[in-house]
Amino acid sequence: MASLRGKALALLARRDYSRAALAKKLAPLAESEDALNGLLDALIADNLLSDTRYATNRVSARGRRFGNVHLSHQLKREGVATEIVAAALAEADDENSRCRVVWQKKFGTLPDTLLDKARQARFLQYRGFSSASIRQVLGDTEWDDDF
Repeated sequence: MASLRGKALALLARRDYSRAALAKKLAPLAESEDALNGLLDALIADNLLSDTRYATNRVSARGRRFGNVHLSHQLKREGVATEIVAAALAEADDENSRCRVVWQKKFGTLPDTLLDKARQARFLQYRGFSSASIRQVLGDTEWDDDF
């Protein structure tokens, strides 16, 4: 188990992991599932592994480029609990302001045609921003409810 702990510490020294992601990385090296779970519990007790810290750091780092929908899906794929994801997103900067920064960097000017408006909206949707944020950034009141 000492070598498993050493591998875990080496991984955690480089970056944060969620419990599920670290378990997946260490599973091939573990003697048993109980040994792996014991190690993960010990790392959590020593505050070396934290899903809350992982989610907060991930939202902080990737939040400048992606919306809440994208960040939420990504964290849930990594095995972070829904309530931890919600708390991390609540601590993040306002999604509308982040959406505006991403839009400004990519486009900079409001669209002239519906085709340009749709293109800009698709880009922001792809980045995981909500429809409400996209509407606010594009300053549009003519959107259909289907958007």
